[in-house]
Amino acid sequence: MRWISIVACSVVLTGSAHSAQAQAAPAKATAPQGVTHLTLPPVPKALLPDSFAGWVAADAPKTVSDAAQADQANAEALKEYDFTDGSLANYKRSGETLSLRALRFHDASGAYGAYSFYRQNGWPKEEIGAGATSNHNRVLFWVGNTVVDANFSRIGPMSGAELRELAGQLPLPDGTRAMAPPILSELPKDSLDPQTTHYALGPAGYTGAGGVLPPELVGFDRGAEAVTANYSLRSNPATLTLIDYPTPQMAAAQESKIRAYIKAGSQALPAWPKPLVDSDQASLEVRRSGPLVAIVSGDAIPEESHKLLATVHYESDITSIPQPTESEVAKTGRLLIGIVTLVIIGASAAILLGFFLGGGRALYRIARGKPVSSVYDMEFIHLDLREEWIETPPESDRPHQKG
Repeated sequence: MRWISIVACSVVLTGSAHSAQAQAAPAKATAPQGVTHLTLPPVPKALLPDSFAGWVAADAPKTVSDAAQADQANAEALKEYDFTDGSLANYKRSGETLSLRALRFHDASGAYGAYSFYRQNGWPKEEIGAGATSNHNRVLFWVGNTVVDANFSRIGPMSGAELRELAGQLPLPDGTRAMAPPILSELPKDSLDPQTTHYALGPAGYTGAGGVLPPELVGFDRGAEAVTANYSLRSNPATLTLIDYPTPQMAAAQESKIRAYIKAGSQALPAWPKPLVDSDQASLEVRRSGPLVAIVSGDAIPEESHKLLATVHYESDITSIPQPTESEVAKTGRLLIGIVTLVIIGASAAILLGFFLGGGRALYRIARGKPVSSVYDMEFIHLDLREEWIETPPESDRPHQKG
């Protein structure tokens, strides 16, 4: 009976456990299914401060992440330069106003491109950030990967210093994102007007900055980037356009198309843009150097245009990897020579060591008045064992013992 009671209790407990699990199961099933937890990226910090140099923001600076919100008219160009975010703010100080628009890009190349897109030829140079220019009450500068467009109600003698203070507060990129476009280093420096360079990464930026060729002929869809600049030559000004392609093969194919387009003249399709129409056709020339295609236009005489074009030269930094020129036989011979040399050095060292140790011991013995060698020394431990014969007396002489 005792064992029957134990078995019955076990069955009851097992059934209770299954009932508890069955009751808990519906509670688990009622949990919402397919719920995805999204982690939103942090909102970027506003580029512009609430106050600087006595200027106080009328409202908190507005952060924008859409290029259309930053500049509706030039949104496509900003996207080509890889616009990331921006900040808009209006400031007041002693009855004066200042409107600031800060545009941030992925890297310094995009910032420089946007700066060159907004800057017009003929605007004077200013000393703010990495580069600056002004036009009446408007000041435009760039630093790192940020472009700042400032509009004063009245510009004063300290306006430049105030913007320099602002430029020092802007964040700077690191690594390769802080590098300016490498194509700028390919521009010849003689007679260059640095305030006329325009860097483009797409058709909108190229056309908006007054590009010489039709944008579809440049090949931006193939990863090309272009820069144009004006040169003050002795006869007349000239415009140099450099287009950088990913490979020399792509540059060669595009050079043929550009050359044929210029040769077609008035019959070319699409029709020549105004910069080509206003140029002296005798001075138009195309040349390729590696992945670079250069086009010179303008009113300079053909001799000067050709000389300017000839100064464009692409130099690639190629590091040659030395290849092994030694045969296996030579390697084996060098190994054997090394082994023999090591054996000779070891044997010589052993002989010299024996000479010094043995000679020192011999001199020590001579100084003590002993022979050079210890062969004749009697300084050995020995036992002096000698046999002694003891005579036994005759039996008659032995004492008799009593019973």
